[in-house]
Amino acid sequence: MESPHIGVVRDSMLTNPRLIRASLGRSKSKGLSCPGPDFVYGMVTTIQDGGVAEAISNWYCPSVGARQSGAPRRQEKDFVSLNREGVKSGLVTAKELQQYHATHDLRRPAPPRAPQRRSMPTLLPPDITFGISTRPSTPIGELLQQQYRQRWIQQQLDKHTAQQGQHSKRKLGRVQDTRASMLRKSRPPVESAPLWKLPRFQQVGPALDTFRDATARQRALRAHHSDAATGPAMPGQCTTSKD
Repeated sequence: MESPHIGVVRDSMLTNPRLIRASLGRSKSKGLSCPGPDFVYGMVTTIQDGGVAEAISNWYCPSVGARQSGAPRRQEKDFVSLNREGVKSGLVTAKELQQYHATHDLRRPAPPRAPQRRSMPTLLPPDITFGISTRPSTPIGELLQQQYRQRWIQQQLDKHTAQQGQHSKRKLGRVQDTRASMLRKSRPPVESAPLWKLPRFQQVGPALDTFRDATARQRALRAHHSDAATGPAMPGQCTTSKD
C-alpha cells in the first residue's frame, strides 16, 4: 500500500530518485521506466550457423588446404630502408622524410612459412583417470588412541638421548691461557735499584779512599764479615791483623 500524496503529483516525482519516496515494506525504486511485455532483452545475432542442433550433429574443422589457399598476407612497409634511402638522397628533416615515405614504397620480405607438423596421438592407457587424486582419509583410530602424541614424545626422547651421547663423547681440549694465568706462571726477576743520588753527584767519584789498593779492601771486608759472625764489632771498616 502506497502512502497518499498531498498536492500535485508531477512526473518527476516518479523518475527522479531524489524525489521518490520509499514504500512501506518495499525497496526504493530507481525511477527507471521498463519497456512493455513484448520487449526481448539481449543481443540480436545475425549468424545462421544451424544452432545447437547443428553443433551437436556436426563438428566443423577447417582443413589445412583451406588455410594455405587463403589470401596472401600483405607485406609490411620497411621504414628502416626508406629512412636510409632518404638520408642518402639528402633528406634530413621530418617533413622531407614524410613526403619521401608517401612517394616511395619499400616492403619487408615475407617470413618463410614453417612446415606443418602433425601432432602424433598420445597413447594413453584405457583405465586412466584424469583429475587430482583425493587426499587419503585421516586414521580416526590413531587419533583416538593418541598415537601421534606418543610418537612425538618418543622422537623427542630419542633426540635428547642422541644429544647427551654427543656431549659425553666430546673431549675437553687444552684450556686457553689468559693474561692472569700467564702473569701467574711467569715471574720476572726483580732488579735491585741503585741508591738514589743527586744528579750533580752521579758522575763524581769518591773523594776519600782509605785502602791502598783493591786487594786490601777485599781483605778488610772478609775480616769484617768473619768478626760479625762471632760477635758484635765496632762500627766502621778498617785494616785489622790476626795473630
